[in-house]
Amino acid sequence: MIGQLAQIWRHPIKGVGAEALAHVGLHVDRPLPLDRAWAVLEEGGEAADGWRACRNFIRGAKAPALMAVTARVMGEDIHLSHPERPDLTITPGTPDAGPALIAWLRPIYPTDRRAPAALVKAPAIGMSDAPYASVAVLNCASLRALSDKLGQTLDPRRFRGNLWLDGLAPWEEFDLLGKRLRIGEAELEVIEPITRCRATEANPETGQRDAATLAALEDGWGHTDFGIYAMVRRAGRVAIGDEVTRA
Repeated sequence: MIGQLAQIWRHPIKGVGAEALAHVGLHVDRPLPLDRAWAVLEEGGEAADGWRACRNFIRGAKAPALMAVTARVMGEDIHLSHPERPDLTITPGTPDAGPALIAWLRPIYPTDRRAPAALVKAPAIGMSDAPYASVAVLNCASLRALSDKLGQTLDPRRFRGNLWLDGLAPWEEFDLLGKRLRIGEAELEVIEPITRCRATEANPETGQRDAATLAALEDGWGHTDFGIYAMVRRAGRVAIGDEVTRA
């Protein structure tokens, strides 16, 4: 045993809202269910089907206010909240969902950025920043180390991870590259580090940039990586408190 599963998060709409979970079923060669299942295309973004790079979509690096959105999946609906907006419930895939979401986002989206244009469905591999069915695995000890470097406690939502592990040493996650992990009933293969963007500088409570996370990573450790991408190789249920072992 190298640790425990401490937190589970999903982000039903890429860049728009985080939701905490107690447990979830993982499937082979798929992202965490309903994670980045939808995305909001920018004006002028590539409208083709399938996976597309993050430059085509709205996200927290471009609009820090988005980082303060929380999400809750209720059946076919997604309920969204933000400190500066009334709550909104949409049913993705219906004609009204996209226009309602775009109207809700406009007051908190920068006017000097390409405007939100359409709500689009992700392919089966999801719409993470990796062009494959990724699950983002992060290390609580690394978060504490970065918090200490900055002199402030960082909310894990800044990093939009899926599975947070506790019990590892700081940055031990990078030693797992190319290896497999067992978490609960599932097995994941670690693929590569996650290189970070300015979205992590924004406080998820306020939607304001208040932490120089990228500069701190570069100054302290000589890189801007935080967390690792993994792929599900054996399906199964994972839950908070599950043991994490090397496969």
